[in-house]
Amino acid sequence: MTISQRDKQLAKQRLNLANPWHLLATGFGSGLSPVVPGTMGSLASIPFWCLLIMLPWPMYWLVVLVAAGIGIYLCHVTARDMGVHDHGSIVWDEFVGMWITLAALPLYNWQWVLAGFVVFRVLDMWKPWPVRWFDRNVHGGLGIMVDDIVAGIISAGIIFLAGHYYG
Repeated sequence: MTISQRDKQLAKQRLNLANPWHLLATGFGSGLSPVVPGTMGSLASIPFWCLLIMLPWPMYWLVVLVAAGIGIYLCHVTARDMGVHDHGSIVWDEFVGMWITLAALPLYNWQWVLAGFVVFRVLDMWKPWPVRWFDRNVHGGLGIMVDDIVAGIISAGIIFLAGHYYG
């Protein structure tokens, strides 16, 4: 086991899911998946999105903005408690990024949800400019959140245009 693997294990051991900040930061535990935790967090966000879309649009966006604001704090606290900046198990940023992406769907069907999921995951993993710039230059809880928010905004734009031309 390498030092970084041991450090990652120790960081996970510092998590306490009885702590509401840790619970939310890990996407209700979805970020604790041993494989592709960010993808698991993005998947776990979809049932919550299904509830969110029942809200009127102004309330939907208010919830997303509050989730982003609270996310800055809870990601900061959880990263600090774990002793690792942006540990893979912190996936609240994926929740918010997915909710931004899925807000642009032209139709609420599984094909468009899948398209939004794929576009967001590709941008979140590959981190093209400007996502990469935010990931590298903004730190703390804001840094954990902002690259996924930017990826969500770009993904929403792509999905909106795809829906406009192909929907």
